[in-house]
Amino acid sequence: MPSQIPGIRSISDLARLAGVSVSTVSRALTGKGTLNQDTRDRIRALADRHGFRLNIAAQNLRLGRTGAIGVLFPLGHERKQELSDPFFSAMLGHLANALTDRGYDLLLSRVVPSGPGWLDDFVRSGRTDGLIMVGQSDQDAVINATAAHYAPMVVWGAYSPDNRYTSVGSDNHAGGVLAARHLLERGCTRLAWFGHGDAPEFAARRAGFFDTLPEPLRQTCASVPIQLTPQDSLATATAWFAAGNRPDGVFVASDVGAISVIAAAAACGIRVPEDMAVIGFDDILLAQVCQPPLTTVRQDIAAGAQMMVDLLLRRIAGQETQSVQFAPRLIVRASA
Repeated sequence: MPSQIPGIRSISDLARLAGVSVSTVSRALTGKGTLNQDTRDRIRALADRHGFRLNIAAQNLRLGRTGAIGVLFPLGHERKQELSDPFFSAMLGHLANALTDRGYDLLLSRVVPSGPGWLDDFVRSGRTDGLIMVGQSDQDAVINATAAHYAPMVVWGAYSPDNRYTSVGSDNHAGGVLAARHLLERGCTRLAWFGHGDAPEFAARRAGFFDTLPEPLRQTCASVPIQLTPQDSLATATAWFAAGNRPDGVFVASDVGAISVIAAAAACGIRVPEDMAVIGFDDILLAQVCQPPLTTVRQDIAAGAQMMVDLLLRRIAGQETQSVQFAPRLIVRASA
């Protein structure tokens, strides 16, 4: 067993011995943050030689921090949705990378809200130094109430000037406009929207789509409420097509829903894109590999995750921040 050399009792002692800063020693021993690998290996070898072990819990307690950021997925409108959902998985991966690079652990929670106090309860638990909310779901009033007294929080979702919190997200209304224009340019005249309006993001996508249609098409455009889990959206779309509905252009609130709509169309003898053009929203990886590859409105999830982390750390430091909206892009593939 290595013996503890007198005088090497703290991270400061080890930093002096190594000839580096305390923060460099911390990054080397915790594996967090950016550091040259040779420097990291040298400091760890020096710590091993002297039997020094960093007490992370004590360090965080001394600094008045937990070293963790909460990432919450509120599912008030989609209680069946899982974290394995491709959009959630992609967002979570980018957030984990960004937080690790900044020296934070990630505390993940899938929340099915119960009552108006669930978010305040999480904040009061003191388990994290700040919160990132992925989606507003139907919990906008709850989020605003917490934001009135809790500053270190950033939300992925739809922007509103009435929000009391900092949000990051795509211009969802503009995304709906892009989808409508593309279907109109293809000459589609029997249109349908698949989604629901319980979440602000989806409501904005629908509004952008319908606002762009000429009045006669707006009046005849079908609005099909679906849940965005694969099983539910597939069942709903299949039943709707089986009832004889035959649109020639469809805009779906998410890529997961759009892929289900394509599968339902095939089951009912509807060819995509020959009989019906389909556009999704998100541009998840599956959009590129499904058959046919999915035309979709792309939102930059990677840049959004990085932006949320940057803004949150500024808020933790006591700085004021402004909400950010990314411009979406239409990615044209074979489905439309």
